[in-house]
Amino acid sequence: MKILMVCLGNICRSPLAEGIMKALIDEHRLDWIVESCGTSSFHNGEPPHKGSIDIAASHGIDIRNQRSELLIKEHIQQFDLILAMDASNYNDILRKCTFEKDRKKVKLLMNYAYPNENRPVPDPYYVGGFDIVYNMILEACSKIIEEHR
Repeated sequence: MKILMVCLGNICRSPLAEGIMKALIDEHRLDWIVESCGTSSFHNGEPPHKGSIDIAASHGIDIRNQRSELLIKEHIQQFDLILAMDASNYNDILRKCTFEKDRKKVKLLMNYAYPNENRPVPDPYYVGGFDIVYNMILEACSKIIEEHR
Protein backbone atom coordinates (compact mmCIF):
# COMPACT_ATOMS: atom_id res chain seq x y z
CA MET A 1 0.00 0.00 0.00
CA LYS A 2 1.16 3.50 -0.82
CA ILE A 3 -0.14 6.25 1.49
CA LEU A 4 0.13 10.01 1.01
CA MET A 5 -0.36 12.38 3.97
CA VAL A 6 -1.46 15.89 2.97
CA CYS A 7 -1.77 19.19 4.81
CA LEU A 8 -1.49 22.82 3.74
CA GLY A 9 2.24 23.62 3.82
CA ASN A 10 3.72 20.16 4.45
CA ILE A 11 5.78 21.35 7.41
CA CYS A 12 3.66 20.51 10.49
CA ARG A 13 0.92 17.90 10.29
CA SER A 14 1.66 15.82 7.19
CA PRO A 15 5.40 15.35 7.85
CA LEU A 16 4.52 14.33 11.40
CA ALA A 17 1.90 11.92 10.03
CA GLU A 18 4.45 10.52 7.57
CA GLY A 19 6.94 9.94 10.39
CA ILE A 20 4.36 8.34 12.69
CA MET A 21 3.05 6.06 9.95
CA LYS A 22 6.58 5.02 8.92
CA ALA A 23 7.32 4.09 12.53
CA LEU A 24 4.12 2.01 12.73
CA ILE A 25 4.85 0.37 9.38
CA ASP A 26 8.30 -0.64 10.66
CA GLU A 27 6.87 -1.83 13.98
CA HIS A 28 4.32 -4.06 12.20
CA ARG A 29 6.81 -5.14 9.51
CA LEU A 30 4.55 -4.03 6.67
CA ASP A 31 5.69 -3.52 3.10
CA TRP A 32 4.00 -0.13 2.75
CA ILE A 33 5.24 3.23 1.52
CA VAL A 34 4.23 6.56 3.01
CA GLU A 35 5.09 10.09 1.90
CA SER A 36 3.70 13.55 2.51
CA CYS A 37 3.07 16.78 0.63
CA GLY A 38 1.15 20.03 0.85
CA THR A 39 -1.64 21.67 -1.08
CA SER A 40 0.29 24.96 -1.19
CA SER A 41 3.86 25.79 -2.11
CA PHE A 42 4.36 28.26 0.77
CA HIS A 43 7.20 26.19 2.26
CA ASN A 44 8.37 24.19 -0.76
CA GLY A 45 11.76 22.57 -0.07
CA GLU A 46 11.77 23.51 3.63
CA PRO A 47 12.25 21.03 6.49
CA PRO A 48 9.42 20.33 8.94
CA HIS A 49 8.53 22.90 11.60
CA LYS A 50 10.70 22.70 14.72
CA GLY A 51 7.64 21.79 16.80
CA SER A 52 6.94 18.76 14.60
CA ILE A 53 10.60 17.73 14.61
CA ASP A 54 10.77 18.03 18.41
CA ILE A 55 7.55 16.12 19.21
CA ALA A 56 8.50 13.36 16.76
CA ALA A 57 11.99 13.12 18.29
CA SER A 58 10.51 12.87 21.79
CA HIS A 59 8.81 9.67 20.56
CA GLY A 60 11.93 8.30 18.84
CA ILE A 61 10.94 9.39 15.32
CA ASP A 62 13.36 11.40 13.16
CA ILE A 63 11.69 13.60 10.52
CA ARG A 64 14.50 16.15 10.16
CA ASN A 65 15.40 15.06 6.60
CA GLN A 66 11.93 15.47 5.15
CA ARG A 67 11.35 18.41 2.81
CA SER A 68 8.10 20.12 1.91
CA GLU A 69 6.71 19.18 -1.48
CA LEU A 70 3.71 20.47 -3.41
CA LEU A 71 0.87 18.05 -4.24
CA ILE A 72 0.61 17.45 -7.98
CA LYS A 73 -1.79 15.32 -10.05
CA GLU A 74 0.83 12.59 -10.44
CA HIS A 75 0.79 12.03 -6.66
CA ILE A 76 -2.91 11.28 -6.83
CA GLN A 77 -2.38 8.64 -9.48
CA GLN A 78 0.62 7.05 -7.70
CA PHE A 79 -0.89 6.54 -4.23
CA ASP A 80 -3.54 4.06 -3.02
CA LEU A 81 -4.72 6.14 -0.05
CA ILE A 82 -4.54 9.93 0.22
CA LEU A 83 -5.18 11.31 3.70
CA ALA A 84 -6.11 14.94 4.25
CA MET A 85 -5.62 16.65 7.60
CA ASP A 86 -8.72 18.85 7.30
CA ALA A 87 -11.67 19.67 5.06
CA SER A 88 -9.84 22.46 3.23
CA ASN A 89 -7.00 20.10 2.26
CA TYR A 90 -9.55 17.42 1.37
CA ASN A 91 -11.36 19.76 -1.03
CA ASP A 92 -8.08 21.00 -2.53
CA ILE A 93 -7.04 17.40 -3.23
CA LEU A 94 -10.40 16.55 -4.81
CA ARG A 95 -10.03 19.51 -7.18
CA LYS A 96 -6.86 17.89 -8.53
CA CYS A 97 -8.55 14.52 -9.12
CA THR A 98 -9.28 13.80 -12.76
CA PHE A 99 -10.99 10.44 -12.31
CA GLU A 100 -13.68 9.16 -9.94
CA LYS A 101 -11.42 6.26 -8.94
CA ASP A 102 -8.91 8.81 -7.66
CA ARG A 103 -11.55 10.74 -5.71
CA LYS A 104 -12.39 7.52 -3.85
CA LYS A 105 -8.80 7.31 -2.54
CA VAL A 106 -9.08 10.66 -0.74
CA LYS A 107 -10.09 10.46 2.94
CA LEU A 108 -9.97 12.63 6.03
CA LEU A 109 -7.33 11.16 8.33
CA MET A 110 -9.31 11.52 11.55
CA ASN A 111 -12.27 9.59 10.14
CA TYR A 112 -10.22 6.48 10.84
CA ALA A 113 -10.32 7.25 14.57
CA TYR A 114 -13.76 8.91 14.57
CA PRO A 115 -15.74 7.53 11.61
CA ASN A 116 -17.93 9.98 9.71
CA GLU A 117 -17.25 12.86 12.15
CA ASN A 118 -14.97 14.72 9.70
CA ARG A 119 -12.79 16.02 12.52
CA PRO A 120 -9.81 18.09 11.45
CA VAL A 121 -6.28 17.73 12.72
CA PRO A 122 -5.70 21.26 14.06
CA ASP A 123 -2.82 23.13 12.46
CA PRO A 124 -0.20 23.63 15.20
CA TYR A 125 1.57 26.21 13.04
CA TYR A 126 -1.05 28.69 14.20
CA VAL A 127 -2.25 27.39 17.56
CA GLY A 128 0.57 25.22 18.94
CA GLY A 129 -0.32 21.94 20.59
CA PHE A 130 2.13 19.72 18.73
CA ASP A 131 1.69 17.08 21.46
CA ILE A 132 -2.08 17.00 20.92
CA VAL A 133 -1.61 16.78 17.16
CA TYR A 134 0.90 13.95 17.60
CA ASN A 135 -1.56 11.94 19.70
CA MET A 136 -4.43 12.52 17.27
CA ILE A 137 -2.37 11.41 14.30
CA LEU A 138 -1.02 8.38 16.17
CA GLU A 139 -4.55 7.28 17.01
CA ALA A 140 -5.74 7.56 13.40
CA CYS A 141 -2.62 5.92 11.95
CA SER A 142 -2.98 3.00 14.37
CA LYS A 143 -6.54 2.48 13.12
CA ILE A 144 -5.33 2.52 9.52
CA ILE A 145 -2.85 -0.22 10.34
CA GLU A 146 -5.61 -2.26 12.01
CA GLU A 147 -8.00 -1.80 9.11
CA HIS A 148 -5.66 -2.36 6.17
CA ARG A 149 -3.13 -4.99 7.23
